[in-house]
Amino acid sequence: MRLTVIGTGYLGATHAACMAELGHDVLGVDVDPDKVAALQAGRVPFHEPGLPELIARHTASGRLRFTTDYAQAAAFGDVHFVCVGTPQRGSGGADLTYVDSAFAAIAAHAGPDALLVGKSTVPVGTAGRLADTHAGVEVAWNPEFLREGFAVEDTLRPDRLVFGVRSERAETILRKVYAPVLAAGTPLVTADFPTAELVKTAANAFLATKISFINAMAEVCEAAGGDVGVLAEAIGYDDRIGKKFLRAGVGFGGGCLPKDIRAFAHRADELGVSLAFLREVDAINMRRRDKVVELARRLCGGAVLGARIAVLGAAFKPDSDDIRDSPALNVAARLRLDGADVTVYDPEAMDNARKAFPLLGYALSAEEALRGADLVLHLTEWPQFREIDPERARSLVSRPRIVDGRGVLDADRWTAAGWRFRALGRPAPVGEGPR
Repeated sequence: MRLTVIGTGYLGATHAACMAELGHDVLGVDVDPDKVAALQAGRVPFHEPGLPELIARHTASGRLRFTTDYAQAAAFGDVHFVCVGTPQRGSGGADLTYVDSAFAAIAAHAGPDALLVGKSTVPVGTAGRLADTHAGVEVAWNPEFLREGFAVEDTLRPDRLVFGVRSERAETILRKVYAPVLAAGTPLVTADFPTAELVKTAANAFLATKISFINAMAEVCEAAGGDVGVLAEAIGYDDRIGKKFLRAGVGFGGGCLPKDIRAFAHRADELGVSLAFLREVDAINMRRRDKVVELARRLCGGAVLGARIAVLGAAFKPDSDDIRDSPALNVAARLRLDGADVTVYDPEAMDNARKAFPLLGYALSAEEALRGADLVLHLTEWPQFREIDPERARSLVSRPRIVDGRGVLDADRWTAAGWRFRALGRPAPVGEGPR
């Protein structure tokens, strides 16, 4: 089939490349000529494993192309996927400016047989409004469920597909688009517009709630002297709960979970439904950042003024260069405001971090960041940070003190190497290193 994908950001570029991989001819559309030129040349302006190879392969073959011309896109495609962003407004709701503009631009040129498919995360009621506004074309909704770092896999081999449709024709077309995925056994849920829109926001709200739940238990453990790691292991054996997303730490960030739960609560208020618990989920998440700052001050004798602090991590999660609402950079910036000399290292997110936080210090390697540090903060769960040798690290720092903000480092190993070790929700190890 001939598809257009409107928007060449993270979602759009991934969807376009993966649709080409599934055998479709794809035209990506964006108003930014620089982004279009870069992608047409096979250059991806963000880090996502496997995506550069797909884009390079399919732009070279001609199966994937990019343009700024909506009229060309409308003439080219049978199905038009809208994959633009929905940033947060100051009120907490979602900004639908880009979604509305994209639908209006493609609908103005599309023929009566066109199918416009929204993939953006939007407040419930958006799809119906757009369908009523652009009555000359058919609208469907097909929410995305991409995890940064696994976006290619999640598109080509998703754990489910959701079609929000108003007609059998729209469902039939989408089944053709995703025929290879469905043939592989991927479950399909066909729903009305409101339900399809709610699937993504409900899923993100549930995940955020589970993460904040275990972080709230970490707060209780800190007050009571318990160990949240052991607690999470024990409750995770209950198959009604499961082990995933039960690792206590500095909390979630990124461009989806924080924004989406705020927008969901805001939209629920507009509908006269209270989702007040999501505001507490958000608050618990932010308090974990406060706790890392508090631990840093305590380990530095009550104040960080003049202390050299190494921060391992800048991206909000590993396998990404995305620093949006990054807990690591939020903590780093707060400590610098308190007078600390902060040096950050991240394997992929350094350029983005420098642009957003130019007053922080940056290192070219983890070893360079550790050199001379009075305190180390492990705040993004990159595998290479877990592989750091505590003995070697101790030879680099001025004082062997570390806070594991992700709960994945081996406390016994670091303590045996002479480190003073702290992790959120866990008691201090027996026989820890010097103060």
